[in-house]
Amino acid sequence: MNDMKKNQRVLTLISVLVLCYNIYELIISKFSVNQSVTLIIEAMAGIVLIYLPNIIKKIFKIVFPDGIILFYWFFLLISVFLGTCLHFMSIISFWDKILHFISPMILTITGYGIIAALLKKADISDVSPWLFLVMGFSFAGVCGVFWEFWEFFCDQFFSMNLQRYNASGGVPLVGRAALMDTMGDLLTNTLGSLTLSVIAMKKSHHHPEWFNHFKIKKI
Repeated sequence: MNDMKKNQRVLTLISVLVLCYNIYELIISKFSVNQSVTLIIEAMAGIVLIYLPNIIKKIFKIVFPDGIILFYWFFLLISVFLGTCLHFMSIISFWDKILHFISPMILTITGYGIIAALLKKADISDVSPWLFLVMGFSFAGVCGVFWEFWEFFCDQFFSMNLQRYNASGGVPLVGRAALMDTMGDLLTNTLGSLTLSVIAMKKSHHHPEWFNHFKIKKI
């Protein structure tokens, strides 16, 4: 068994244990039935998402490099299983900002992978690193904006308060205060992508072929 399969099995074991814990919460009525069932569904969806790279490979014949997959699994762990199912989002006030800092890093290297794939058989070391840096940064930024669109949609039609426009007690925020969560998320998203871009710049300076590690391939 290679290291990637071992990592996948370990994450799956962790996710199943988290699912069992959420079922236990339902049994002891820690939360309302609706809340507990929602957590169980999210845990089960998270388990399916662990195998998303395998599903994409099987159906669309697209192979993601190990670096992107490992980063993706790490984000699933801290967002779905720790953040939501184990309630870190409620326990640690800034956990949401941690997620908004790390998620653009994954999107940035995915941008590198897309560009590397579009270059096909071109020698990556002969391509200007700025093409990758600009693409990765821009891709993460656009995805961050679309995520805020999604939060706005959920808040508008399902009153989910994802953009935190309601304070505790359901009192609507007004003016600048109502913008703070969204603008904070966008700023954190930008800082996360920028941090990864600086790392990539230094890596590619010493190893011009570095971006090739994230190349997405079609089989």
